[in-house]
Amino acid sequence: MRRLHVLASTMLVPLAMAPLCHVADLSQPLEDQQVRVTEHTLQPGQSLPLADGKPGLVVYFGGDRAKIGTKNASVRRGESIFLSASTKEIRNSGFAPLHFVRVAFLGSGSAEVWGMTGLPPNYKMVLDNRYARVYDIRIPAHFKEPRHTHHGRVVICLSGAKLEHLLPDGHVQPSTLTTGEVVWRPGQTHEGHNIGDTDLWAIAVEPK
Repeated sequence: MRRLHVLASTMLVPLAMAPLCHVADLSQPLEDQQVRVTEHTLQPGQSLPLADGKPGLVVYFGGDRAKIGTKNASVRRGESIFLSASTKEIRNSGFAPLHFVRVAFLGSGSAEVWGMTGLPPNYKMVLDNRYARVYDIRIPAHFKEPRHTHHGRVVICLSGAKLEHLLPDGHVQPSTLTTGEVVWRPGQTHEGHNIGDTDLWAIAVEPK
C-alpha cells in the first residue's frame, strides 16, 4: 500500500485479503468486514467529526497536541489511543500538523483475550480489549525473530526496513515495509528477518 496524503479529509485503505496487498487505486473507497482504515492530516484548529459511531484506534505519525472528545493530550509518534463508540471528534489543539491513522472496528468484537499468545517476546503489548489486540513491533537491523503467529492485521509502519518472512514450508516471502506505509497482512506463522541496515518500528492492529 502506498502512503496516503490526506488533508482534513478521509481516504480509505483497501484491505483485500491477499498477502502483502498494495493499493492500485485510492479513488474508490473500500473497507474490510472487520475494519475501516483512514489516514488524516489536520492543521491547527481543524477537527475530524466521527459520525459513524464505531469504536476505533488512533495511531499518531506526528503532531504536538490533540483533543479527542473532551480530553486534551500531548501527541507522541507511534502512540496508540483507543476511541470508544461515543467519541464524536478528533481536533488538532496544537501548533503542528496532526497526522494519524484511524482504524474503525466494524464488528461487535469478541470477549476472547489473546494476550501475548503466539507472539515473540520482543513485541510490546499496547492493548488487548474486545475489539483488537495491538502491539508494538521493533526489529533491529539484521535481527531474526523466532517463529511466531499473527492474526490478520493492519500494520502501520513508523520506521521502514527491508524484511522477509521465513515460512514453515521453507518458502521465503519478501515483506519490506517503508516508513509511512499502512498495509493489511493476513494471519500467518513465520520467522521475521530484518535483512536491511535500518531498524523496523511498526504498530500492528489485529481486529477480533
